[in-house]
Amino acid sequence: MFTLNLPNALTLLRILLVPVLVVALLGTGGEASDVIAAVVFAVASFTDAIDGYLARSRGSITTFGKLMDPVADKLLIIAALLSLVSLGRLDAWVAMVIIAREFAVTVARIAARGEGVVIAANWWGKVKTAVQVLTIFLLILIDPSPVWVDALVYLMVAITLVSGIDYFFGMRRLLREADARRAQARGSRAQ
Repeated sequence: MFTLNLPNALTLLRILLVPVLVVALLGTGGEASDVIAAVVFAVASFTDAIDGYLARSRGSITTFGKLMDPVADKLLIIAALLSLVSLGRLDAWVAMVIIAREFAVTVARIAARGEGVVIAANWWGKVKTAVQVLTIFLLILIDPSPVWVDALVYLMVAITLVSGIDYFFGMRRLLREADARRAQARGSRAQ
């Protein structure tokens, strides 16, 4: 059972908006469907921006929120990317690079947690998320996409890759530090 506080409710809302986004985006309503999908995506993205802040500021961080917030974020981004690929508005390789990075980071985060290391979001991760949200929003709203949006797609891929590389180097450093602390603790107990 989980506590249904405001941050968790926002996370649940984001998850529930994912199928609404897909239906609106893949609907046959033309520009009207695109506008509805863009609004749904914007609302869902906004809930992502505020649920963590609310949880921290109100002291209402829960296990459910820690687990489901990143799941909800990934569901939203992946559903939007795959829908855009299906519509021919985004190259499949772009979606696969982003999805592969998200999958790799999620698996690494789980492995690190198993080692007792929690890796918090950093500056690159926040920039990555902001650029992904902006680019996806524009791809939903503007069809066909102008050259400047296409350039933003390449920037999104570059930032996604850089943030992934930064994440793995940071994780490696944190794991080494955790190993060193464990070794030092074993050495202290042996004396």
